[in-house]
Amino acid sequence: MRGWILIALIGAVIYYFATETDKLDEPIAEIQSVLDSADEKVTSMTGTKIIRKSDKVISMPSGVLERLTSKEALEFKAIFTDNSTVAAFDSEYCGFGARHPIFGKENLQLICDKI
Repeated sequence: MRGWILIALIGAVIYYFATETDKLDEPIAEIQSVLDSADEKVTSMTGTKIIRKSDKVISMPSGVLERLTSKEALEFKAIFTDNSTVAAFDSEYCGFGARHPIFGKENLQLICDKI
């Protein structure tokens, strides 16, 4: 029973000093700064942003080559050499009403739908 009274008395004294006086303000601020710096270190160690860079060329869509003529197939294969040629083709020929000198209207639409 004396143990509980002693614990309660110690708790009351700490509570009094923490709330009614400024005796514990400096130690509390020091502890808070240590905790904040530890939190910043943990955040900096685990908060690394992952930037994904893909050099992989977009793969040729399946089911397209079978529908193309030999001339269209050669042009189709030339488009898929790297990501920049695919992006250039997409921006130039995959808009509304765009026409391509080699691909027919339906095949152009199919290619644009697949990329």
